[in-house]
Amino acid sequence: MHQCVNVRWAGLMGVLIWSLILLPMLALAVQPGTSPVPDAEVFRAQFTTGISDREPVDEVAVLDSSASSIYYFTELRGLQGRTVSHRWEYAGRVMSEIPFEVGGQRWRVFSKKTLNPAMTGKWTVMVVDQSGWPLHAGIFEYRAME
Repeated sequence: MHQCVNVRWAGLMGVLIWSLILLPMLALAVQPGTSPVPDAEVFRAQFTTGISDREPVDEVAVLDSSASSIYYFTELRGLQGRTVSHRWEYAGRVMSEIPFEVGGQRWRVFSKKTLNPAMTGKWTVMVVDQSGWPLHAGIFEYRAME
């Protein structure tokens, strides 16, 4: 009888410890979908065929293989003093990563990718902070010219 009571008591103590100590600690951890830099924001992000006066000239989601390059433009806010990168991915592989030092509260950056006509399909650019935390993702499709 004593052994049964001890097992129940140990089980109750485990639940009590979990609910009083460990559960509140989990609430203090960074929740999924939140940035470690709470005011950080990718205010604008888009693929474009060109940049003029630090602004995109158009917005594209699909590009045919007659084009040999594409740009990814982002306007960042609240990331001053940090390093942010554009990580170009194709077929599950990182093809290039371009870092930027963010110099102000509002900062516009862009990267350019030269495209190989044989590498058609979906491309992704991940905008990541210096810790690798994903801030934004953009996808475009590179199609064979018909």
